Amino acid sequence: MAKYDPLSRYLSRQKSAAFELSFSEMERLIGALLPKAAARAEWWSEPPSPDPRAVHLNAWRSHGLTARLHVGQDRVRFEKAETN
Repeated sequence: MAKYDPLSRYLSRQKSAAFELSFSEMERLIGALLPKAAARAEWWSEPPSPDPRAVHLNAWRSHGLTARLHVGQDRVRFEKAETN
């Protein structure tokens, strides 16, 4: 099982178009601390080129979600991505 699979399963069950999770809530889900890089906004967004090490992005992108860090608050807002 991959580290972010429990977060992915949780996110897949959410029905709201937008919701927030704290770092501590996500850490409880994955059973581990988020990396220090999670305090940077770019960790939550798509890298400019595919990076096979960015497996954490699949936890929300695979469910059509975007993630935005509330800098300094240790909270992340997840939103359904717009489809055109």
